[in-house]
Amino acid sequence: MHIVFLGTASCFPTPHRCVSCTAIRFEDGQVWIFDCGEGSQIQFQKSSLRTGRITKIFITHLHGDHMFGLPGFLCTIGNAVQERPEFVLELYGPQGLRKFVRQSLSLSRSLLPYGYVVHELVPLSEQYPANWGEWNVDHDSKGPLHPQEKQGRDIVAGDDSSWDLLCDDGLCVKAGLLHHTIPSFGFVVTEANQNGRLDVGKLQELGVPSGALYGKLKKGETVTLECGTIVSFTKPSQVLGPTKLGRKASILGDTRDPWSMAHLVKDSDVLLHEATMQNSLHDKAIEFGHSTPAMAAKFADRVGAKRLVLFHYSQRYKPVSKEAVESETTEILLKEAKDALPPTSACEVIAAEDLMELSITRSARDTDSS
Repeated sequence: MHIVFLGTASCFPTPHRCVSCTAIRFEDGQVWIFDCGEGSQIQFQKSSLRTGRITKIFITHLHGDHMFGLPGFLCTIGNAVQERPEFVLELYGPQGLRKFVRQSLSLSRSLLPYGYVVHELVPLSEQYPANWGEWNVDHDSKGPLHPQEKQGRDIVAGDDSSWDLLCDDGLCVKAGLLHHTIPSFGFVVTEANQNGRLDVGKLQELGVPSGALYGKLKKGETVTLECGTIVSFTKPSQVLGPTKLGRKASILGDTRDPWSMAHLVKDSDVLLHEATMQNSLHDKAIEFGHSTPAMAAKFADRVGAKRLVLFHYSQRYKPVSKEAVESETTEILLKEAKDALPPTSACEVIAAEDLMELSITRSARDTDSS
């Protein structure tokens, strides 16, 4: 699992930093995008990623700095998948995303050489601010589909206030609610555990001859030796090395209060949390639905995150450089987050920068401990 930070700023892009866009590349090569602010496709072209590998896009909320780059990016993806007419790109996001994509592509008469589908998350009532009705915008996507659009699902929350988005090929994604100025979500990507490799030493101790029987064991079949010993995966310690634990990555959208997602992000290998303003601007951050470094750090520590990555900075904070004054860069945000952690905390804190890459490795455990 490899994370690439394409845009780490809030509000608007500048020559120093692009707005929200994060990518995850998996071992099989596929790439998932989380948010797609203005300029994201330019950042993507600067990165090590390949456009033709994008299979899914997740939008945390409908503010422009998280989705204004989407229509153009969808068209650019078409240049990379022209030889794959069967390809269907999956998009997930709040109610209104389907209408935004459809209208943007339709009004510009943009035909795509591939299919797409938008699955919408139906927000809970508590995600809407008190003044929501003062500006009555129709989020309903009724009407004819775009020529390349497939009908998507309307996904409602379960009893634990989470949304089950997908679970296939060893990857599951859930969404959780966040409190912001409009309905906002966080996404939790969880991998299934992988069986360890066949332990040749143990197999030799059990008297299993190399060859065809090894192949059967790899397929999960039970084998019986000439001496009558039965060897199978029902006792993993007989034939397998340590299990490779699945990784867990949590990417949160804008929020002044993430605690409704605490049960979902617990023990994340990596937690991406916004830190829009420094601690001294706490009240202003809350007013605009955002968080400070201390808020992010305390949350990460409480949920047992192994690594906290700060992002979504106000443009007042420049990237760290030799020319910049420390008090004007993200260094101050990083320091405030670290200082907010208790001395006993094992959480590592990183301040993301545009085009930074981060690999999340698997850990292992003995098969008998599962």
